[in-house]
Amino acid sequence: MRQAARQKARAAWVQVGDASHLELHHTAWWRHLHRDFRRYRVTADPPLRTLFLTQGFWASCVYRLSHALLARTRLLWPLVALAQKLVEIITGISLPAECEIGEGLYIGHYGCIILASGCRIGHNCSLAQNVTIGVAGTGGERGAPVIGNRVFIGAHSVIVGRITVGDDAVVCAGSVVMRPVPARAVVMGNPARVVSYEGSFEYVFYDGMDLDPARRASLEKARSLNVGQA
Repeated sequence: MRQAARQKARAAWVQVGDASHLELHHTAWWRHLHRDFRRYRVTADPPLRTLFLTQGFWASCVYRLSHALLARTRLLWPLVALAQKLVEIITGISLPAECEIGEGLYIGHYGCIILASGCRIGHNCSLAQNVTIGVAGTGGERGAPVIGNRVFIGAHSVIVGRITVGDDAVVCAGSVVMRPVPARAVVMGNPARVVSYEGSFEYVFYDGMDLDPARRASLEKARSLNVGQA
């Protein structure tokens, strides 16, 4: 029974939100930054607190502007590198300008967040403190993770290697992820294993989420599976 449930879930992962073909609709950097800001407002963080006391939002600001500047010219690389190093010292958060990060990034806690320069992160994702998303592997298998949309990554988690984390997945606190994570899977442990397919629907909030067709399709898929514990 459990094996049949897992096979059914894997089939759904391939059909919806496996993150292997993650598409990021890039618009003006300030629009992305506004969507980042709205993530904090949806969680009821006061606007002044977000602007002046939330280090995660500061790091997002520097990343968005740095990414936009480097897209225009590489001549500004020294300035970008200096700005990013300063924000790393102040916040403990490293978001390299070479990363691709979708709109609505939420970092609600201070520091020790390290992203590899080659990683890709989808829209409306949430990162807790002490998260590492890094490079691992050798030869053609060496690379950085691709994180899908609406993924929640818990505190002290490590995600490394050329792997994908599917849409609406949850990486529980303290997990070490070195294998692909199916869409809507909840993983925990070292090494991480799937414990359910309930997804991140109760953890990730953003403007218009109830009307988002991608989220609604993923939620319906999770309900139709009805696989419970893995």
